[in-house]
Amino acid sequence: MSLVQEYVELWTSDDGRPERLVWRARRFRVSDTPTTLVGPCDWWAPVAGYDVSPGRPPLQITGWRFQASADDGETHVFDVRRHDGRWELVRLFD
Repeated sequence: MSLVQEYVELWTSDDGRPERLVWRARRFRVSDTPTTLVGPCDWWAPVAGYDVSPGRPPLQITGWRFQASADDGETHVFDVRRHDGRWELVRLFD
């Protein structure tokens, strides 16, 4: 696994699921079912330091994990998230 912080171009279906990605001038097509990545809701941040027992903070979709392949067969698992209105590649698994 590599930690990466690069912006990528991502195309999604009508329901928001990733379909294809361009990273480092290479096009990859999603080749499996994307999985949502979740994290605490943004509105929760002001109260995150307080004890909320029992329970846990409410969650929201923060990004996607998916396998994608290039035309030559190069395949990776990508973790992407929205950041400043753009898609950012956060992790790459070989």
